Amino acid sequence: MSSENDHQLAARLASETGHLLLVLREQLFARGASSWTVKDAGDELAHEFLMKQFAECRPDDAVLSEEGHDDRLRLGASRVWIVDPLDGTNEYSERGRSDWAVHVALAIDGRPVAGAVALPAMEITLATDPAPPYPVRLDRPLRVVTSRTRMPWASMRIAEALGADVVPLGSAGAKAMAVVLGHADVYAHTGGQYEWDNCAPVAVALAAGLHASRIDGTPIPYNQADVWSPDLLICRPELAAAAVAAAHS
Repeated sequence: MSSENDHQLAARLASETGHLLLVLREQLFARGASSWTVKDAGDELAHEFLMKQFAECRPDDAVLSEEGHDDRLRLGASRVWIVDPLDGTNEYSERGRSDWAVHVALAIDGRPVAGAVALPAMEITLATDPAPPYPVRLDRPLRVVTSRTRMPWASMRIAEALGADVVPLGSAGAKAMAVVLGHADVYAHTGGQYEWDNCAPVAVALAAGLHASRIDGTPIPYNQADVWSPDLLICRPELAAAAVAAAHS
């Protein structure tokens, strides 16, 4: 059992997993590995490292990982670690891209209470304690961050309602942390994710004083029998009401 508290453990594991992924990616690129090889190797390495760490540091806690078997015993557990060992495998497999992440979060009784999102290629890990500072509102047009491959309808409606620019980015973690860092003001997603896609980003965003909810403004429950998470809104709190209204107009 680790002497670290849950916040410290989440931050360390996200950072260390990210470092391992960076080293692995460079090694595979140097060998001329295919993008599929890079993706698969990254997922496997990160998942196995995290599972070993949880077994050593929190042996009594349940774990829900994107890359692991869903042990339904977690449904009876109060403490469940929800992790995406490598968020943004496409971006990870492209040389030079930094918009991928590692998500490590702890949900207690369905609420995200501790977590960290590492952006390894940017050498940044954002965690719940110490929480990131509330982002300064810069003198620029509002920005809505969205997928680099498609724009969900909610993003289009919110951007239009707010008169905001649209900024495409890769992984869910990278988009959410763009709001936490003040690089963007709203991240709205429709079309579905899974709990591991947003649990750690939501924990970090809430710790930073931002709004994080479903697209209708209601809280997102975690450690559910169905881990599908239909939609997500992370934004500056003063924009939340307008964003929710725009998404349902």
